[in-house]
Amino acid sequence: MKAVFLDRDGVINKAVVKDQKPYPPANLSELEVLPGVALALKNLRECGYKLIVVTNQPDVARGTVKLETVEEINLFLQRELSIDDVLCCYHDNSDNCDCRKPKPGAIFAAAKKYNIDLGNSFMVGDRWRDVDAGISAGCKTIFLDYGYDEKQPVHVDYRVQSLYEASQIITGDNNE
Repeated sequence: MKAVFLDRDGVINKAVVKDQKPYPPANLSELEVLPGVALALKNLRECGYKLIVVTNQPDVARGTVKLETVEEINLFLQRELSIDDVLCCYHDNSDNCDCRKPKPGAIFAAAKKYNIDLGNSFMVGDRWRDVDAGISAGCKTIFLDYGYDEKQPVHVDYRVQSLYEASQIITGDNNE
């Protein structure tokens, strides 16, 4: 089994950008699926990829967003876009958990759960944490470069501007 691991905010849905830094939508009414995402996911699924969202949502631990709000957004995206699973880390940096990207714990958990070959899988994200988690897990990495004013990934297999563009690379690399 192969998979595409996807960050949520900035990859599936539009990130709320303030001062050139990305933030998650505050609630379901603020959620906006990015253009081309539905088609990209459909194409990836047709090529045999399992679609798994791996997202950090530390605002729950920080007390600025309710767990129910994050779960409502995740459930909506999973249902509307036929995503196989959403693995969500609700911890903050100080919790030092294994599931918070850049650590690969959530990717490893999904690989075990679904018997995924990580070497034949991809991690797609819009932040250095996503790329580093993918590298640590042994996945190929694709960075959606929006020019955020923050640390940039040092090593990445591909840089693109959209999930649709990433899907074209992934399906073109499909050697099976």
